[in-house]
Amino acid sequence: MALFAVIGLGSFGGTVALELTNLNHDVIGIDSVKRNVENLADQISHAVIADATDEHVLDELNIKNCDAAVVAIGEDIEASILCVLHLKNLGMEKIMAKAKSRAHHMILSHLGISKIIHPEEDMGIRVAQSLSYPMVRRYMALNNERYIVKVEISSGLQGAQYQTIMEETHDIKTLLLQRGSHVLYEIAPGTILQEKDILIIEGPVDVLRQLSMRFS
Repeated sequence: MALFAVIGLGSFGGTVALELTNLNHDVIGIDSVKRNVENLADQISHAVIADATDEHVLDELNIKNCDAAVVAIGEDIEASILCVLHLKNLGMEKIMAKAKSRAHHMILSHLGISKIIHPEEDMGIRVAQSLSYPMVRRYMALNNERYIVKVEISSGLQGAQYQTIMEETHDIKTLLLQRGSHVLYEIAPGTILQEKDILIIEGPVDVLRQLSMRFS
């Protein structure tokens, strides 16, 4: 269990705070808007009405003791930048911040924070990926070139051999096959795939794109 600060409890920040709580972490949620704090007061560890652009306030809340901070202030760019500067002054090493625009991103990047988040852009990419490759249920980028993807076997591939689907896929690794409640980490080439089987596959994005056509 870790302790995280989420500053800005709007739609994005509130979602982050709730998900961290669901993952059994302690969360200090901060927002200057009373309504946003009240919406989460009974659902996260600590919800505080406070001005995160005031360094003394952040110091009094002992934010520096948190394992990481997420600055989810998107609309007020000045407030976002001030908050990040104060967190760095307090010695916070791991800071993630939401960027509203290209200029906002550029300023945050010069501040040397851990990660800059573009929620709308990231969601747009996920929607486009799901439309382009509907058989891919989830994916995770390891870097700009390699991904881990979750593929669900459709009715059209019922009875197909695993080896046939995966042949000539260089530099691709199947991490596991899940069938109902059973998980196989060693998959025999002659394994017959069943509808609703789930494959977790890792590899270069260009090869994964080619492979995805076999699952469509």
